[in-house]
Amino acid sequence: MILIQEVLISEDVIQESFACDLGACKGACCVEGDYGAPLTDKEVHELTHLLSDILPYLPPANRQQLRAQGHYALREDGKGHETSLMPDGACVFMGRDALGITFCGIERAHAAGDSTLKKPKSCHLYPIREIHNELTGFIALNYDRWDICSAACTKGDKEKIRVYEFVKEALINAYGKAFYEELEAAAENYYRTKK
Repeated sequence: MILIQEVLISEDVIQESFACDLGACKGACCVEGDYGAPLTDKEVHELTHLLSDILPYLPPANRQQLRAQGHYALREDGKGHETSLMPDGACVFMGRDALGITFCGIERAHAAGDSTLKKPKSCHLYPIREIHNELTGFIALNYDRWDICSAACTKGDKEKIRVYEFVKEALINAYGKAFYEELEAAAENYYRTKK
């Protein structure tokens, strides 16, 4: 583990390669799994106020589902919230383009200037998962390995993109530029000592 500004970072974050390959996976991470995307309390509040601006960027069935069940649910462990799901298990904020590739309605609304929220932090950081340890107060950033992302690992390896580089913007948004620069220096030092 690497410690930067009281955040513990798994070495996998600097060792492993990753770069989303939407042409291969079609955005399966928005469909697969048993739960919605984790939401911070701030994101629940933001989405509540932005929902009417995001709805036009979603398919009719998703809009209907959002109106019927809301945009978030209590997590199974009772510790926080997650996005609601469609009956097939897909995120309620997800749609598909003409090629069958998923898109995020929140992100599309943001790109059009209709939402101040780009996407949930948990989605933006993926494949990094943020874990809060209530006992120590530390935050841990771990690389989440998932077989549906095998094409992303292959593409990252081919293009020489590490996990932390792939999520640079998200890490800076979440922890600041100084944090990212320290992580980058730690990664460079790690590879220098491996030579």
